[in-house]
Amino acid sequence: MRILLTNDDGINADGLAALREAIEGIEGAEVYVVAPDRERSATGHAITLHQPLHVEPVTFAGSRCRAWSVTGTPADCTKIAVEALMDGRPDIVLSGINRGPNLGTDVVYSGTVSAAIEAIILGIPAMAISLGAYENLNYEFAARFTRRLVERYFQWGLGEDVLLNVNVPAIEPELISGVAVTRLGTRRYTNIFDRRVDPRGRVYYWLAGEALDREAGADTDVGALQRNMVSITPIHLELTSHAAVERMRAIELDDLLES
Repeated sequence: MRILLTNDDGINADGLAALREAIEGIEGAEVYVVAPDRERSATGHAITLHQPLHVEPVTFAGSRCRAWSVTGTPADCTKIAVEALMDGRPDIVLSGINRGPNLGTDVVYSGTVSAAIEAIILGIPAMAISLGAYENLNYEFAARFTRRLVERYFQWGLGEDVLLNVNVPAIEPELISGVAVTRLGTRRYTNIFDRRVDPRGRVYYWLAGEALDREAGADTDVGALQRNMVSITPIHLELTSHAAVERMRAIELDDLLES
């Protein structure tokens, strides 16, 4: 099995290292790592168009994987790995393990999720894996869980247009109460901009919003993490509102062409 690992926390992130070590334990796994040269959190699905991407080979002590750092975004990393760096297409792309959760509407901003979305665009199954905390982090259980998930994934026939967004509670494994298959909740931010003045007297703003979980029902990813459960949310790229399409098809629109 050929497996590509990437992330948005950077090539030297602890979460990526834990994931790599776990995935290298899969029998017959051919592991590649292509990740940003520095942290690229909250870059969404940005890709680099107006400047070159520089790629540098990377060696991890005791690892047999092939690895590169890229001066680009997480989506860049997946794209360049598949189209230029790897010996063949990966069977699956794993993005993470992210420092902090990616829940609800966070997935729109997330570089971690966007790296996995790029895989889906390229017709490759993918997972985005996140740990539900920012401090006192231990990625070992999340990495072992992901390995087991990968080993069973291809039995389920989910297709190449679905990615799994996985959020693992940052607690002791024995305190985790189960695994929930969920839908995206609604997580928004207060988006408080802190107005400051630099030493030259110029005004600048620092985004310092806090998360507000607007929808955290039992069937949502937000709710599952609150109940100390691993959340697995299948996501696809179909953004069309089919109900609105049917409604608008019943409306006469040709008169909009009148001069």
